[in-house]
Parts: sequence; C-alpha cells; structure tokens
Amino acid sequence: MFFPQKSLFDAMQTWQRANLATAEMMMAANLVILNRTTQMMLGMMSSQEAARMIFEKPAAFAKSMEMAARAQAAGRGHAAMALAAVRPIRTKTRANARRLSRPRR
Repeated sequence: MFFPQKSLFDAMQTWQRANLATAEMMMAANLVILNRTTQMMLGMMSSQEAARMIFEKPAAFAKSMEMAARAQAAGRGHAAMALAAVRPIRTKTRANARRLSRPRR
C-alpha cells in the first residue's frame, strides 16, 4: 500500500506534538499536586483554592472532549484528535502550576 511521504511526515509530527503536550501536562500536574498537597498539609489552602481544585476539572475535560470532537468532525485524523484533546488540559494545568509556584505575599 502506498502512502505519500508528506502525509506520513505530517502524522508523525502531529503525534510528536501530542506526546510533547501530554508530557508537559504531566510535569505541570506534578507541580500542581505538590503545591496543593503542601498547602493542605500546612493548613494554608484557601477555600477558593479548594473549590478551584474541584470545579476546574469538569470544565477542562468538557473542553477537551469538545475540541477532540471538533477535530474528528473536521476529519483531521487520530493524531490531531489526541492533540486537540490534551491541549485544554495542558493549558489549565500549566496555568495552575505557574500560579501556584509564584511566591506568596
């Protein structure tokens, strides 16, 4: 079976971007878990942070599923669907890691 090299290369690049986005999300999630666990352990977690910790996940996963469905509806392929699904979660996780890593005043 013949596959054009350009389409194979594009698919490979998209899978690599999806893998990198997943790795970035996982590393940021580790920082978020570390910071929030430390805040809980020291009794320093605000009620706003505790609520954010609970309510941000459904919104991020809903956005993730929406973006994956859009990629599928556009016929962009499995790699593009995976990348579209991980991006909203990565964005939220990285924002949390940055916010929680800032020194408190």
